Formats: sequence, C-alpha cells, structure tokens
Amino acid sequence: MSNTRKLWIWLFALLATSFAVLLLVGRDISIQAPPLPERVVTQSGQTLFTRADMQLGRQVWQSMGGMQLGSIWGHGGYVAPDWSADWLHRESIALLDLWARRDFGQGYDNLGPEQQAGLQRRLQTEMRTNSYDPQTEAITVSDDRAAAINTVAGHYVSLFGNDPATAELRENYAMKNNTVPDEAYRTAMTRFFWWTAWAATTERPERETTYTNNWPSEPLVGNRPPSTTFIWSAFSVTFLLAGIALLGWHHAMTHGRRETPHDLPASDPLRDVVVTPSMRATAKYFWVVLALFLVQIFLGAMTAHYQVEGQLVYGYEAAEILPYSITRTWHTQLAVLWIATAWLGTGLYMAPAISGYEPRFQAFGVNILWACLLIIVIGSFAGQWLAVMQKLGLERNFWFGHQGFEYVDMGRFWQWFLFIGLMIWLVLVGRALWPALRTNSESKHITMLFFLSTVAIGLFYGAALLWNEHSALSMIEYWRWWVVHLWVEGFFEVFATAVIAFLFTRLGLIPIPTATVAVLFATIIFMAGGVLGTLHHLYFVGTSISVLALGASFSALEVVPLAYIGYEGYAHWKLSSATPWMQRYKWPVRFFLAVSFWNLVGAGLFGFLINPPLSLYYMQGLNLTPLHGHTALFGVYGMLGVGLVLFCLRGMLPNLVWDERALRISFWCFNIGLALMALLTLLPLGTIQLIAAIDKGYWYARSAEFMQQPLVDLLVWMRVPGDVVFSIGALALAWFVASLWLRPRREPDALPTAHEEKTETHAARSN
Repeated sequence: MSNTRKLWIWLFALLATSFAVLLLVGRDISIQAPPLPERVVTQSGQTLFTRADMQLGRQVWQSMGGMQLGSIWGHGGYVAPDWSADWLHRESIALLDLWARRDFGQGYDNLGPEQQAGLQRRLQTEMRTNSYDPQTEAITVSDDRAAAINTVAGHYVSLFGNDPATAELRENYAMKNNTVPDEAYRTAMTRFFWWTAWAATTERPERETTYTNNWPSEPLVGNRPPSTTFIWSAFSVTFLLAGIALLGWHHAMTHGRRETPHDLPASDPLRDVVVTPSMRATAKYFWVVLALFLVQIFLGAMTAHYQVEGQLVYGYEAAEILPYSITRTWHTQLAVLWIATAWLGTGLYMAPAISGYEPRFQAFGVNILWACLLIIVIGSFAGQWLAVMQKLGLERNFWFGHQGFEYVDMGRFWQWFLFIGLMIWLVLVGRALWPALRTNSESKHITMLFFLSTVAIGLFYGAALLWNEHSALSMIEYWRWWVVHLWVEGFFEVFATAVIAFLFTRLGLIPIPTATVAVLFATIIFMAGGVLGTLHHLYFVGTSISVLALGASFSALEVVPLAYIGYEGYAHWKLSSATPWMQRYKWPVRFFLAVSFWNLVGAGLFGFLINPPLSLYYMQGLNLTPLHGHTALFGVYGMLGVGLVLFCLRGMLPNLVWDERALRISFWCFNIGLALMALLTLLPLGTIQLIAAIDKGYWYARSAEFMQQPLVDLLVWMRVPGDVVFSIGALALAWFVASLWLRPRREPDALPTAHEEKTETHAARSN
C-alpha cells in the first residue's frame, strides 16, 4: 500500500472519529443545557415572569445587536459589560444591602468584616441552591431575592432607555440613547439577563459547580475556578509538549531523506496557462475584496474610537446614525466576508487553471454568483441597521434583521441565500475540476483534496441554519462555533494548503509526490486537533465537564503543528529565490511567509495563551481574546487571502509590470500595523484586565469603573499609530490592484494578451 493511500485512510478515519465524538458531545450539550423555566415564582406564590417573557427578552437583546453590545457568558463585545456577570454582581450587592439594612440598620459596605462574611455565606446559599423543579418547570426564589431582582431590573430599564440618571453610563458603554425605546421590551430583556446570571451561579443537581462551570469569577457568590480547570489545564500543557516532541521526532526521522533529483523549469510554467473567460471574470471578486476590506478598516477605526468618546466620533454624534453595535457588527462580519470572497474567487480562478477545461456558461455562473454576493452584503447590512435602530420589528428580525450572535449576525433569510450561493460556488468549481478529478495524473491527490475542501466549505456553513429563534442558548453556541471554528479556521485552511501546494507544483518548484505527501500529512496534523478543538470555545456556556476535558486536550494539539511553522516559512523563502523568474511571485510568497509568522505568533502563542481552561476562565471576553482574534484572523487568513489574490492577478495579467513600491509599502505596513495594534493596546490592556479579574472578579474587569481609567484611555488611544500604519498598507494594496487596470505597463518584449489589449483600449478611450 502506497504512503499516499495510507495517508488518505488515516485522514478519513480521523475525520469520521472526530466528527462522531463532536456530534455525541452536541447531544450531551442539548441534554445538559441550563433549563429555561416555565415561570419564576416567589416563595409567597407570586409569579415574577414566565418563559415567554424570557424568550421575548432574548429576541429584544438580539435585535439591538446582541453580542455586539457587551456580551453574554463572555462571548461578544468588550466595551459594554458582560451582562451576565454585571447582573450577577448587581443582584448580589442588592441582596446583601437589603439584608444589611434590615438586620444591622446600615448598608453592606459599612459593616465589619465578620458581618460581611456572614452575609456572604448566606448569599452563597441563596444564590447557588438549585430551586428548579423539573415537574412544574418552575424556579422558586425568596421574596428578598425577588426584591433584589426588581431593583436590578429597574437599573437596566433605565440604562437601555433615555433616562438622564444613566446617561453617563450609556456613554461609557458606547450605547446610543433609547437603545430599546419600548419600555415593555426593556423589561422583558431584563428577564433574559437574569436567566443567564441564574445559570452562572446556580449549581447543577448533585454537583458543586454551576451550569457554566462556575464562570464568571465572582467572589461574593463563591464562583471560583473548579478543580477540573486546573487538572485539564495541566493536561493541556502536557499534550502540547508531547505533541511537539512527537512531531519533532517525525521531522528528525523524515528530514533529509533522499528525494528524486528535481530539475527546476527554465521559465515560468504559469505563463502558458490559458486565461479563460470565467477566470478573467473573477477579477470582479478581487475588486470587491478590496472594497470590503477598506470599509472594514474604516468601521474598525470607528468602533475602536467609540471606546474613548462613547457616543461621539471626534465630536460628532455618530451613535444616533451608526451606533457602536452596528459598526462592530459590520466590522466583524466584513472580516469574514472579504477573506471568504478572496478564497471563493481563488477557487473559481484555480479550477479551470488546474483542469485546463472551461465548461459552458461558466463565466455566466461566475458573474451571477458575484451579483448574489453583492445582494447578500447590501441586503443583510440594511436589515441589521434597521434592526439595531429598532425599525424592523421583532417578528421580522430573526429572518431579515440581526441575529445577535457574533460572526453569524445576518438574518436567517440572508444565511439561506449565502448557503445557496456557496452551493452554486461548489457546483461551478466542481464542474470545472471534473476532468482533472477523472484523470490518473500525479497531481490527482492534491486536486482531490482541493475539491473535498471546496465541498466542506460549501456544506459546513449549513451549521448556521441548525438553530431556530428559540433554541437553547448552549446549542446555538455549539453550532455557531461549527461555523466560526470549523468553517473559517478548519476547512478554509485545508483549501488554502491545497491551493498553495498546487501553485508550487505547477510552477515546477516541488515534485508532485513530495507535495502530495506533505499536504495530506499537514491536513491530518491540523485536523487532529482542529475538529475537537472547537470545544475550547464552549467551556462556560452551559456545558458539562466532558466538554472542558475534550476541548482542553485537543485545542492543545491545534498548536502542535504551529510550533514547526518556521520550517514551512523557510521552505517558502527558499522557493521564492529558487529560479530567476520566481521574482515575479516574490510578493505573493512574502505574504505566505507572513502567514507562517502570524500562524506561530497569533494562532500559536496568543491562541494557547487563552485556550487552557484555567486561562480562559479569567481571560474570556477580555482584550486578550481580540489579541488572539486580530493577529490570527488577519495575520493568518487575511494575509493568506491577499497572497492568493496576488497569485491570481499574476496569472490573470501575466505580462504586466508590478508596482513593487506599492506592494512593499502594503506588506510592511500590514505587518508593522498589526504588531503595533497588538503590542501597544491589546496585550497591555488585556493584561491589566486579567489582573483586575483575578483580584476583584470578572465584573470589575469589564466595568465602567475600570474601563474609564486614564491608563485604559491612553492604551486605547495607542491604537491610533498601528491603525494608521495598517490603513496605509490597505490603501497601497488597493492602489496597486487598481493600477493594473487603470495604468497597465507591459514587461519589455512581452506580447499583450487579448485581455490586456482590451484593457488598454478601454483605458485609452476613458482618457
């Protein structure tokens, strides 16, 4: 049996086992999810609110931006508080103060240490005892706790409205006035917030940990890391070291083995690739990539600025038109959209290039898909704006407005539209690849991996369609991370690996058998931790200890291949100077080098910083999370998208002279700007938040009291240098791409292609 065949068997066995376990964990999550009661009643028999009230409250929360304004169970925005932790702390203080005034005649803060300790023990008994009755599906609370609930609810009704008493707090949280204009809706939303806090502080039956595994850290109610977080964090580090050792052993055993001598081509083989009409049509995708990227940067700067001016942007009351929750929604959504568009365009370009076959009406399909993409972006963004501005209505919000869940915010109608678009993309790529899949050429295995990753990209977005408007929050988080982790961080990675391998083999720089084994082995190593590593996002969202154990173990394995990413970078660097004509591909390869660097730093170092359970217990939702998110999402997937776009443009317009200065500026500004953003703001701010969370509790690290300190303001302002440098890089890249069409310059002695003649004629007529 050949090595290639063995690797395929290992890959399919690994995926089958991993997804079987992941689905079984999903079943367990559906059973273990915190119960949503039919009603909440007091010991005296009064009904405080019902399940319908809490479900309505979640709809309201989603419509006003959901996770884009503050967070729930640690997932979401970073300027406003985590509403679960904030409610939990406020309810605890309200209850303690009520008891202190009744029993001691003065406020809780004025009591002595012994009296405070006694009330805290009483509070822990009150808050942690599970009073949910499975028979009646009711939660019973004391009359005192009911009074505390009403006190905290009054605060939130004021905050999300237009009450002058909470105006300063709204500004600190970057909330627009009248975030939820309807008072009845604001009241219902408080019921949902209470339930998320109840799950965070109520112990599971016959357990000493809460439904959220004692998250968030809250000393008043005894929420501290359970012993399992220490145990599995230690195992996580052990698995990481063992994985690195095994991979190092494998590298030592296989490195330097004799390979068949490989002669490098004397000229660029890709210059002979015939650019078909559908391949030329993908240029529009790359224009859209740049447009979406530039808009995303503008919205990112605006979103970051809200953190220091609240409702203003350089003195202008922008929050009344583009509030923080909408700018952050669009900023995070555009990050996925422009990167995905770059890779979708690459797939459509590469398929005919691989097979040398142009199916009938392929260009028409490429153009239709491009139009659908624009409709999805414009339509979903319009629906989200109408939802956040409370102009759409709750009955239409789920389908056409804002779902409120980070990265999958668009309404269900637009999600279906996007899923259908991905199916069209799958068909277009598959029909163009079909002749190559039927042959028995040496590159068939790489082509097959490329096609299978295309299938996975198309199908796995379907996970976004597997919850409904009233599904359990824990299950929504489970499926949401299928999309964010498996779709974006999983199969797009395999797709990119296959594309890069194909490019280097077609350039004649790597023998096809060597590339085939390397790509399959890399895919196995990545997916070994990548599939079940998804669970590290789910430690504290109402899941059981099994999720924590599996997530800690396998998320450590995700980092293992990144420890050797330097070898990949060195290999790319050597290939960039292998032959004189490879200078034509210098900048795409340099962007691939940047991918290797940020894979190690952003995905590896900063990723493992927050992944172990004990780390994430304190760091989730602090600025150390976007430290990993920014450096991994753009540093890895963004840089990779830019590199793939440049490769496609080189093939599409093979005889044009490139503006090296613009690309040099773009490359270094991207890397320096991203590093400045990480080192001057996100890392130091996240670190001082971490200290605050450990010392005083998670609520304090996210509070206005902490976030409005002069030091925090200074650190937020320190984002400006990095943002400016990064933006210059984006403008330079946009100028470079535009100049290929607006100011084309052919290489000396190069005959123009038909497309280039058409471009020059059009430019001459325009002038």
